Amino acid sequence: MTEPVFYTYPAPAKLNLNLLITGKRDDGYHLLDSDFHFIDLCDSIDIALRDDGDIVLLNPIPGVPPDSDLTVRAARLLQQASGSTLGASLRLHKRIPMGGGLGGGSSDAATVLLALNRLWGCGLSRAALMQLGVQLGADVPVFIFGRNARATGIGEQLSEISLPAAWYVVLHPTVHVPTATVFKEFSRQVLTGQASFSTMRTLATTPQKQNDLQSVVCQMYPAVNEALSALRECGSPLMTGSGACVFLECGNEDQAKTVYQSLSSRFSGFVAKGLAAHPMFDGE
Repeated sequence: MTEPVFYTYPAPAKLNLNLLITGKRDDGYHLLDSDFHFIDLCDSIDIALRDDGDIVLLNPIPGVPPDSDLTVRAARLLQQASGSTLGASLRLHKRIPMGGGLGGGSSDAATVLLALNRLWGCGLSRAALMQLGVQLGADVPVFIFGRNARATGIGEQLSEISLPAAWYVVLHPTVHVPTATVFKEFSRQVLTGQASFSTMRTLATTPQKQNDLQSVVCQMYPAVNEALSALRECGSPLMTGSGACVFLECGNEDQAKTVYQSLSSRFSGFVAKGLAAHPMFDGE
């Protein structure tokens, strides 16, 4: 029996440099305005073609049924949309913390769509793949878009932004923050007057950035507030996404490493470099 040939593809993490919640749709999705920056912390996905049409995740994440895994769902969605009769064996190598607001699951799904579109010869455009991606999650389209972007709508309306080179210290509090719970609590606070939808975007030139979900998460998870407080000794940190990870932008790699080393005995985390584009972006 011939051994399958695996091809390996990267799935980068992201940081939200700004996250404003601007409203809520009738279907329950929140409207946002956010700047996404890809970073060099990446999951990787090994993919081998199958001729039996099956989609098989060889190393399921404990506690996550394979049928619920975003990589499997992405592959099956592409099969359905393209009519491909081919299948795939998937092997996922997780490096991006789960429940950290770094977009790992969404990025994994996007990479599967991008890779299988090539391997299966589907020929779908990037725009068509983005339309599939939004069915899997609001963050999936930006990873298919492939460029650092401003996202509006529920995250699917994207415009490219140019970002300067940057290094980040990212801390990962030892909590798993469920996105749906955070948005539900934010909505409750809006209804009770404890929070409000943002009405004006923070100017890109303004040093003070904000994340409208940050105060909600800090109330629910004191560990997040503790990590932010530690980083405030070195600058103006921010939470990414719906948490739990928080980050501080630094001027260079040496500064980032110095800051992280000063905190590494108290917090898990890493130093990351901002990317100019997704590693799989081909300029289309």
